[in-house]
Amino acid sequence: MTPFEYLRGAEKKRMGELFEFLSFPSVSAKSEHKKDMKACADWLRNHLSSIGFKTRVYPTGGHPVVFAELASDPSAPTVLYYGHYDVQPVEPLELWKSAPFKPQVRGGYIYARGVCDDKGQTFCHIKGLESVIKTGGTLPINVKLLIEGEEEVASENLPAFIKKNRALLKADVAVVSDTTQFGKNLPGVTFGLRGLAFVEVTVTGPNRDLHSGAFGGAVANPVNILAAMIASLHDKNGRVTIPGFYQHVKPISKWEKQQFKKLPFSEAAYKKAVGVPALHGEKGYTTFERVWSRPTCDVNGIKGGYQGEGGKTIIPSSASCKITMRLVPDQDPVDICRKAEKYLLKIAPKSVRVKVTKHGGATAVMVPTDGPWLEAAARAIKKGFGRAPVFMKEGGSIPIVADFKRILGVNTVLIGFGQSDDNVHSPNERLRVIDFERGCKTAATLPAELAKVKI
Repeated sequence: MTPFEYLRGAEKKRMGELFEFLSFPSVSAKSEHKKDMKACADWLRNHLSSIGFKTRVYPTGGHPVVFAELASDPSAPTVLYYGHYDVQPVEPLELWKSAPFKPQVRGGYIYARGVCDDKGQTFCHIKGLESVIKTGGTLPINVKLLIEGEEEVASENLPAFIKKNRALLKADVAVVSDTTQFGKNLPGVTFGLRGLAFVEVTVTGPNRDLHSGAFGGAVANPVNILAAMIASLHDKNGRVTIPGFYQHVKPISKWEKQQFKKLPFSEAAYKKAVGVPALHGEKGYTTFERVWSRPTCDVNGIKGGYQGEGGKTIIPSSASCKITMRLVPDQDPVDICRKAEKYLLKIAPKSVRVKVTKHGGATAVMVPTDGPWLEAAARAIKKGFGRAPVFMKEGGSIPIVADFKRILGVNTVLIGFGQSDDNVHSPNERLRVIDFERGCKTAATLPAELAKVKI
């Protein structure tokens, strides 16, 4: 029996196991789900043990880490697979068409929170590895799995865990599936991710909400001030105005530009998919260049004043917002946060008090495109999807990829099984059934291809 035949024979059982995994409300951001997080980690440990892995759950300062390994041959490559079992909050719940933790198949899609990000993609590798073990008795590579529970809250405790367990996690290459394919019929290998810097800004004016008729015109309105500060973060060409923001930003390489030009793109389809009348961004760059290779600055949320039913004529006491900046290689998130703070404090008028809380973030990642690991991944994807992949980048961030390089000295192969319209972080998150099946097939083929790499 081949691994593909095993997968076909276990299709119903495999889907049931995925549904069981998805049913845990493992929301890492909410303390009320702490028990659910532990239960999900324990389920993973037991499931991996049943396949044949030596498995252990490690406590951290937050949610636990699940580690599993299976050694086959000291001369074979050691591959570190990474995934996360935590998921985003589900709100607004009323926008879900089915319960987020009661998986459901509709119209060829599996709907559930975490099905794409990242339980479903992680499970593809678990099932792919299982198919090889069950049909061959072992694996052609040495495998280690690191599945964390804090990716959606910035992996606060994982870098310390990696530093403490360098020997345990030693590997030749890492594999991460927390990205997407290029399109529904065009798989991709991701060679770059943007980094992230995050700050929160609070503007405080009067010591209480004031009557806008009695005090309007004499006391600064924090909402007005914050809106003006936000507006000053970009110039008329869409460039970020924070001094020194572009100091370490290098021009997009000719090779990257050539790769992007090869990719099919319809501006009309893109606009329709996201529901906007026109595209917007930094002048002088294409859409792919803007979202993959240029840094950005965006307000993710803003709060201030009365927002209930009817009117309330006040000058609010305070207003606040959350700002994230996507970074490119050589930009340091700590440095960018510091520069953002300095600029925001400088442009604020003396009539208000401004506090900037810096949260740091993650550095951008570039994976070597000319090495044997990506070639092996491309061969596996072609067998699993039936088509050769394209090389692409993504605008999002996966902090652990930079940590693997910085702490363990290993590069990462980024293979995405989901789609960009799978509603990740949104209501009605989904994953196509065919993509789950293709992901499992690719994962079943990957070990044999990685085993061909000489170390």
